[in-house]
Parts: sequence; C-alpha cells; structure tokens
Amino acid sequence: MPLLFIGIDPDTKTADSPTVWVDREKRELVLQGWEPTSEVQAECAAFEAPGHAVGVPDGEAVIRIPARMIHMIREACDVLERTDDR
Repeated sequence: MPLLFIGIDPDTKTADSPTVWVDREKRELVLQGWEPTSEVQAECAAFEAPGHAVGVPDGEAVIRIPARMIHMIREACDVLERTDDR
C-alpha cells in the first residue's frame, strides 16, 4: 500500500522539507527530517535507556522535526489509531 501523505513543513522553501507520512499497512509513522548536529547526535548516542544498549543501532536514525509540525504528527497518529489492527 502506498504511503499516505500527511503534510510537509509549512515553512519549507525548495530544499528543506521535513515531511510526515503514514504507512497504514505496517501501522507506522514515516518521518523525514533534518539531520541533527554532531552534538545532538552524540548526546542521543550516549543516552542510556534501561535494558537497552547505548548508541543508535544500525538501521535507525536520529532526525529533527520542527515543533510547527506537531499537528501533522497528531493527525498521522489519529490515522493510525483509526486503522484496523491486522
């Protein structure tokens, strides 16, 4: 099933384009965001969550999404909540 487009950063110009989609089949949010600074990346990589290895595992990424897109993320969550469990 194709991704459902929810929205793009309203302040986007031509290159910056944080975006929110929903994959209803997999019941996942799909987010495109900015790469974090090296300082933020290092802080996230050093974070210790109980029961988890320190670091950002292969296949995962840290991204930044502007707060002005919160309503889009809420909308995407609402779509997923309305999607039937499979």
